[in-house]
Amino acid sequence: MTKITSMKRLYYQNLLKWLADKHRKPLIIRGVRQCGKTYLLHHFGKNEFSNYHYFNFEKEPELAKVFEANLDPLRIINQLSFYKNKQIDIIKDLVIFDEIQAIPRALTSLKYFHEDMAELALCCAGSLLGVKLNHESYPVGKVQTDYLYPLTFVEFLRAIKEDLLADLIENCSDNTDISHLVHDRLWELLKWYFIVGGLPEVVQTFLNNKDHLFIAFEKVREKQFQLISDYYADIAKHSGKVNAMHIDRIWHSIPNQLAKTADGSAKRYQFQGIVEKIDRYSRLANAIDWLENAGLIFKLPIVGMIQHPLSAYVEENRFKLYVFDVGILGALSSLAPKTILEYQYGTYKGYFAENFVIQEFVSRNCKDLYSWQDGRSEVEFVRNIEGDILPIEVKSGNVTHAKSLQKFVEKYHSKYRTIMSGRPFKIDFRNNIHNYPLYLASRFPIKPN
Repeated sequence: MTKITSMKRLYYQNLLKWLADKHRKPLIIRGVRQCGKTYLLHHFGKNEFSNYHYFNFEKEPELAKVFEANLDPLRIINQLSFYKNKQIDIIKDLVIFDEIQAIPRALTSLKYFHEDMAELALCCAGSLLGVKLNHESYPVGKVQTDYLYPLTFVEFLRAIKEDLLADLIENCSDNTDISHLVHDRLWELLKWYFIVGGLPEVVQTFLNNKDHLFIAFEKVREKQFQLISDYYADIAKHSGKVNAMHIDRIWHSIPNQLAKTADGSAKRYQFQGIVEKIDRYSRLANAIDWLENAGLIFKLPIVGMIQHPLSAYVEENRFKLYVFDVGILGALSSLAPKTILEYQYGTYKGYFAENFVIQEFVSRNCKDLYSWQDGRSEVEFVRNIEGDILPIEVKSGNVTHAKSLQKFVEKYHSKYRTIMSGRPFKIDFRNNIHNYPLYLASRFPIKPN
């Protein structure tokens, strides 16, 4: 019998704040497929309401008829009550519209729910791509839109019952002392996360088998390959066969390009050789946009000049691409779990480390994120924190000598520099050097007490 584990999500606190808001709007939670939107909303309904009503517009296409006559909220709620044969209390109950992109008029109806039935707690979930394509029906200004990402490393730790370690990360301050024993344990679990990633269904597969690690990781890879096929089918459904082939080639090319990397850091995305007879960004831009809109990649702009605003120094065709989930990256790269556990995968280690860091940043709603390149010098990430532009070097192991980071500091006089690596946590205030182990990436920046 399959065991289902309750996964604590950081986003749950956002749901509680939304529920308590007297001026709340209908909520749309967007995210890549299988990132846990449906599970989270069911959990929310069970915990916070005496009754909740769940409608899946993809599995129940007949519900489209409810929205055909008109978009009057009271009529719609009455029709949905008859459909479920259960009265919906608009004051006390939660209503969930899942896969809302499958019925565009349901998306449009949210405008009227906000205007005419604001007292109803209405949550919706939809794939990033599907909701984006229904832009003509999108009720701008009448809904609250949030994003749900795969489980972070801290959430993964809680899922595998390592709550003390999760607490340590979440409560870490500038003077926290992380012992070598604890550091080594966190580093080992980080490698587990590199294999499993944060997709709830994959994490559940791991949990169901984790008493036998070899079997658990093998089953994890099987599940990831299945999900990759599902994502491809979803793209083909929306984009057509030819476009889907181009999109898939770009997606698979992201890890493939790493083999050309000499120093272990991700390089600017190269267009040549991806799709036959296409070697310019302008002809691949739509396909890259598809992947980004579907939530399957992160697109990181590269800047060559550090001045406010950084966005003014972005060139359209200079960027890096990362995969949305480090576990899926491993599957796309066909890296055996054993190879990752032994940390013996050459220059790929650097890219895995970077991919992990950008996932952790994005999951914490980091918006102002760039990479810096100047000639042969490169700093993996540059962030604007309260007006200070801060460089972040990422290293996969314990070697942290960073000439590019030093050049950046000398040229732009940044307040401090940060190195994320395999070394223990230490903030050197005297020399303005912050050393973060990779597993603390989500906590950047840790401010002095």
